[in-house]
Amino acid sequence: MLCCLDVDYRTSSVVAAAVCFDDWTSEFPTRQSSVMSNTPPEAYEPGHFYRRGLPYLLAVLAQVGEQPAMIIIDGFVWLATDRPGLGAHLYESRGSRSAVVGVAKRPFRNAPVGAALLRGTSTRPLYVTSVGITLADAVAGVKTMHGPIACPPCSNALTGLTCLAEPASCPKP
Repeated sequence: MLCCLDVDYRTSSVVAAAVCFDDWTSEFPTRQSSVMSNTPPEAYEPGHFYRRGLPYLLAVLAQVGEQPAMIIIDGFVWLATDRPGLGAHLYESRGSRSAVVGVAKRPFRNAPVGAALLRGTSTRPLYVTSVGITLADAVAGVKTMHGPIACPPCSNALTGLTCLAEPASCPKP
């Protein structure tokens, strides 16, 4: 099982969501979960973004129940060769039990870490980093995901889950 995770920081709360799939090419989720805090998010601390999101990712993973073989996050596993990002901290905090793949829409300060990947007809690359899986296998997996964007079924499902958790802060249809 693969699980896509995301955290949505709102004014008065934080929502984390997990959308899980059988494999890289699955079109529909097999499991979904979300958690919401009752407190505003911690302030952003430059260079330590993982401290802000990690507790929520761990909480939503605990609700998933089954141990995922792979976790996909919106962000970086590595910020530099010797500088862990959110994904590396997640991997370590879970005792290296699940590989973690980071998919980001922009490079981190132009750091030469990971691989740039163009999906479909996009002219803007995604930046892929990983731990617990080779970078080549992570890139190949992201490339074969269903749909035209980074984590297509994840994007829609994660948005839906976070809106269910706190409807008042979601855009009106």
